[in-house]
Amino acid sequence: MALLPIRRIIRPQGRPLGPLTMYQPLPENGLDQIDPFLLLHHHGPQTFPAHNTGLPFGPHPHRGFETVTFIYEGDVQHRDSNGYESTIRGGGVQWMTAGSGLVHSETSSADFRRDGGPVELIQLWINLPARLKMTPPDYRGLQEDDIPVAAEGGASLAVVSGTWSGVAGPVASSTELATLTLAPAGGYTREIPAGKSILFYVLNGSATVNGQAVQGRALVVFGEESGTIEVRSDSGCRILWGIADPIREPVVAHGPFVMNTGDEIRQAIADYQSGKMGFLE
Repeated sequence: MALLPIRRIIRPQGRPLGPLTMYQPLPENGLDQIDPFLLLHHHGPQTFPAHNTGLPFGPHPHRGFETVTFIYEGDVQHRDSNGYESTIRGGGVQWMTAGSGLVHSETSSADFRRDGGPVELIQLWINLPARLKMTPPDYRGLQEDDIPVAAEGGASLAVVSGTWSGVAGPVASSTELATLTLAPAGGYTREIPAGKSILFYVLNGSATVNGQAVQGRALVVFGEESGTIEVRSDSGCRILWGIADPIREPVVAHGPFVMNTGDEIRQAIADYQSGKMGFLE
C-alpha cells in the first residue's frame, strides 16, 4: 500500500491560559475539525512551583460530545454533577461522555498544589453523532496501570481504545486512540483504509512521517485516501494517534456545547441555566 500523502503540518503558537501555556493546533485557521475530532489543546510541558493554584478548569458545562484528557505529567482531579470523582496521575487518561449534559471541573490534587511539579496534558474533544448527543453522561478514569501497552520494533503504544498491534484498549468506542512512544531508532507502520479520519499529533521529539521531517508540537494532517502511515525517529518522540469514521453531520458549536442546529444550542444553554445539567460547587 502506498504512503498516505500529508496535506498539511500545523505548528501552533503557545498562549497563556491561567498558569498554563496552551497550544491549540485544532481548530486552526482553515481547519475547523478533523471529523469527528473537534479540538486539541496541548498544555505544557512546564513546571508548577510549590504552593500553586493548580489547573484553572473550574466548574463548567458540556453537551453533545466527549472529552478525553491525557495526563502525561502531573495529575488531574475530576469532579462532575453526576457524582463521578477521581484523581488521575501521570500516564493515565480521563474519558468523559458529556452526552445530554453535565457540569464538571478539572483541577489539581491538594498534594500537587502544595508540592508543585511537572505538568503536561492534552485535552481532545470528539464529536458525537446526532443519535448519541443526548445519551446519558458517563465518565471513566484510567490510571497508567489500567492502560495496556503494545510493543514492537522500538515502539510502544499505550492503547486507550480500538486495537493496535493486536492489543485492545479498555474503552469501548468507535474511535481508536493510542499514545505512540518511539525509542531512538524506533519505528511503527500502520495501514489506513479509505474513508478514515486521522488525528496525528507529535507532542515532542522529532520524527520522520511518510518521509517528511516533523518536529514536536505539530499536527500532521492527512486526507481520507487509503494508504500507509510510516513513522520513524532517530532520537525518539511521542505521538497522539487517533483513527475514526467521520460523522459527516452539521456541527454547530457554542462554547462548551456542540450540537447539530442553532435551536439545539439555545436549548442547551437554557437547560444549563435552569439546572437540568446539575450543579457542582
